[in-house]
Amino acid sequence: MGMLEGKVAFITGAASGIGLGTAKRFATEGARIVLADLQDEDGEKAAREVEALGGEAFYVHCDVSSDESVRTAVERAVERFGRLDIVFANAGINGVWTPVDELTPEEWSKTISINLTGTYLTVHYTVPHLKAAGGGSILITSSVNGTRTFSSPGASAYSTSKAGQVAFMKMIALELGRSHIRVNAICPGLIHTNIQERTEQRDTEQLGIEVELPKGSPALNEGEGDPIDVADVCLFLASDLGRHVSGVEIFVDGGASLLR
Repeated sequence: MGMLEGKVAFITGAASGIGLGTAKRFATEGARIVLADLQDEDGEKAAREVEALGGEAFYVHCDVSSDESVRTAVERAVERFGRLDIVFANAGINGVWTPVDELTPEEWSKTISINLTGTYLTVHYTVPHLKAAGGGSILITSSVNGTRTFSSPGASAYSTSKAGQVAFMKMIALELGRSHIRVNAICPGLIHTNIQERTEQRDTEQLGIEVELPKGSPALNEGEGDPIDVADVCLFLASDLGRHVSGVEIFVDGGASLLR
């Protein structure tokens, strides 16, 4: 029997990267998976990939920055599987990295809306179902940026959203403890996904923030990892192995952020 046998996991940003890697890992441990994302074609493909591993998966369109979209996605998930036990608020963007006086209010708002408000909306609409199930686990994808390191030039909106997620996690971990709901944050470092390809950087070279280690990084694997490295940490936190862990951020970066 798998560690998540009989559980239902709702994962945002599940069409690729960390979300998809975690969906596959959870499925191999017996969980039924709801993959929520904006990328419909990729999301449907991701659901098929999960099912090819022997899991049961269902894709649902979800824009985490939209109140109505998140509410509808959660309703569809519960209609399909009848319950929720694990919620992984993983959807996010890097947004625009640029000097703060060049960052537009619209660019700031978009990053905060998706990364921080999107986390709140995901939790807001799923918590009643976790309570109905008698408890569960909430995971939030934060980052080393804004929580342990501040060396990414121009990433003020991104780092602020990631720091906010950790503060939010700590507040609701206490709030939800009596309902037997554990809440934790994962703070990845450099993970091989396609998020960097979607990052717009403008004039960051003028900021003069550069970290360069003359002999390379002494961290595990020079601080670079893959989605499975994050997925295994998520499995620990979502399963009974993490039954007494709540209110913490776990850095998944091979120790690289200790240097910055």
